[in-house]
Amino acid sequence: MHVKAKKRKKSLLEKIDGPSEADKLLPRTHEEKMASRRIVVVLEQCALELVQPRKGAAELLNADEHKTILAKNRRDISEVRPDITHQCLMALLDSPLNKAGKLLIYLHTAQNVLIEVHPSLRIPRTFKRFAGLCVELLQRNKIRAAGANETLMKVIANPINKYLPPGSRRFGLSVNGRSVRMRDFCAGLESEAKGPQASKGDAAKPVVFAIGAVAHSDPVSEQQFGAEYIEERISICPWGLSAAYCCSKVANEFENLWDIC
Repeated sequence: MHVKAKKRKKSLLEKIDGPSEADKLLPRTHEEKMASRRIVVVLEQCALELVQPRKGAAELLNADEHKTILAKNRRDISEVRPDITHQCLMALLDSPLNKAGKLLIYLHTAQNVLIEVHPSLRIPRTFKRFAGLCVELLQRNKIRAAGANETLMKVIANPINKYLPPGSRRFGLSVNGRSVRMRDFCAGLESEAKGPQASKGDAAKPVVFAIGAVAHSDPVSEQQFGAEYIEERISICPWGLSAAYCCSKVANEFENLWDIC
C-alpha cells in the first residue's frame, strides 16, 4: 500500500508541475514531426556494429580497440569509426536549434539499421559511455529514460522515406555536389517557401539534410547505401569537411536564419 501511495503522489506532482518549457517545444506526435518549420538530419553509413570477443560481453566495434579482429576479417580500420557518429550527435543535440525543438535526427548504419534519436537525449560526453549506450540499444532495440516513460533512442523499420515529411526538400552534403554558399542556400529555401508561388503549408514543411558519418567516401552519392531519397547533392566547401562540422554548419545557419539565440 505504501508503494502504491508513493506512485500516486508522484503522478500527482507531475500533473501539477507539468512539462518544462523546453519539453513543450519538442514534437510529440507524428503529425507535429511531419509539419512545422523544422530540420531533419539523417546521418548515413554510421559505423555502429556489435562484436563479440572470445571473453566478455558484446562491445561496439571500433578501430582503436579491435584492430586484431578487423585485421583477421580484412576490414579497413578507417571504415569502423563510431566516434564520428558520437561527434555528430554531440554537435546536433547540443545545438540551440535542437533545444528549440527544431531538429529531428535519424541514424542509418552501415548494416542498414535505422535508428530514431529523441531530441531530449543527453548524449554521453565520453566515447566509452557512448559505446555502452549503443551496445544496449542494438541489443534491446530501444533506450528508455531513467525514471520516465520516454524512449530516447529506438530501432525503427526501414526505409527512411516513411519518416520524412511528404513534399519536404531533401538534400545531401557531398564534395561532388553543386557548389553553394550555405548561408545563401538556406536563405533561398526560406524565401522559396514564403514566396508568392508557394502553397499555404510550404513554409511549415521541414527540410532534410543527409550527412555521411564517415572518415572518407561519399555515402550520400552512392545508391547502395540507401540515399535514394535525396533530390539534390550540394557542396558547402571545396575541401572535405568533417561530418561533425557539417552538422554544426547546418544547425548554425538555421539558428541565424530563424533567430534562435
